[in-house]
Amino acid sequence: MQTQEQEREALETAEAPAGKSHRVLWIVLALALVAGLVFVKMKYFPSPNADAKGGGKGGAGAGKGGPGGKGGGQRLPVQVYVVKPTNLSDEVAATGSVLADESVVIKSELSGKITSLNIREGQPVSKGQLLFSINADEAQAAIRKQQYNIQLFRDQERRQRTLLDKEYISAQEYEQANNQLQTAQADLKALQASLAKAYVRAPFSGVLGLTTATVGTYVSPGTEITTLSRVRPVKIDFAVPGRFAANVRVGDVVSITDEGTNKKYEAKVYAIDPQIDPVSRTQPVRARYANQNNELRPGAFVKVNLQLGESTDALQVPTESVIPEASGYSVYTVQKGKMVPKKVKIGIRSDKVIQITDGLAVGDSVIRTGILQVKPGDAVKAQPTSR
Repeated sequence: MQTQEQEREALETAEAPAGKSHRVLWIVLALALVAGLVFVKMKYFPSPNADAKGGGKGGAGAGKGGPGGKGGGQRLPVQVYVVKPTNLSDEVAATGSVLADESVVIKSELSGKITSLNIREGQPVSKGQLLFSINADEAQAAIRKQQYNIQLFRDQERRQRTLLDKEYISAQEYEQANNQLQTAQADLKALQASLAKAYVRAPFSGVLGLTTATVGTYVSPGTEITTLSRVRPVKIDFAVPGRFAANVRVGDVVSITDEGTNKKYEAKVYAIDPQIDPVSRTQPVRARYANQNNELRPGAFVKVNLQLGESTDALQVPTESVIPEASGYSVYTVQKGKMVPKKVKIGIRSDKVIQITDGLAVGDSVIRTGILQVKPGDAVKAQPTSR
């Protein structure tokens, strides 16, 4: 019995070193796995602040406070445009409308049926040409009646004058007869003027519009019959921003582009409104174009470009660099490797560039890409580009 217990103790004593060696092996393997994971993480997935931590003590390219140094962080690459003087034509772009040189709606001034119609839709007419007439039988009868009355009053006035010369009647009696004659003649002129309204004529030479009237149509005063327009020449109405109002002159040539055909024409400014529109803060301007071949039609939409001069030292930046804000405009510049916003004032603009009238100087670097990713004070890596 004693012998068996001694053998068991000897066996346990022999197995103990083996169990300890297995545990040590597992620990070593676990540490090796963790070390491998840490190596992979540091090798292929470095921390964003690795450069900052590693650059504090003479790291590669890491001066104190510089990129990669203490607090340097990663620099965001951005494209910048270096501001320089450029040639700029002071051109104002606006939208305009084509108007007839003269235009009127032809209406009836009397009530009655149309007895004749001489309207050829879309065709030219001459000044004074009869367009339509309204039944005027009553007016003509009233005129004949008044003419008879005038003849009667004239005879009475002649007799009364003879009696007055012989002092058979007083001057007052003669004046009453003469007044009747004068009143009748005035009434006749009123009737003749009313009769003239029954015959509607073209007030000027032009082109007729469309109409729905026909012979026999009953019309009332104010009924629209057709339109008459003079389309040679035509007027171009447009407006320029108030800040350019002082630069616009009568006689300036403007370039007009028809929105429908993209054809360009040249018109000349002939009138400028003396007041700036208080709502839009724009200056109404009107130009005239000969329109000999009816190229432009009244009511058409056109683009207008007005040349105000040329500058050789204008500062312009790409359109995408200018940021509109509630209080105006700003741009992002690069100074000493960091982004610095600047307030600017703009001038003439196009689809590609915008003139900067205040806020920038020659040599400034203006950010044109990555604007949404940077904040004031961020470190950036500038890559100059041409416009």
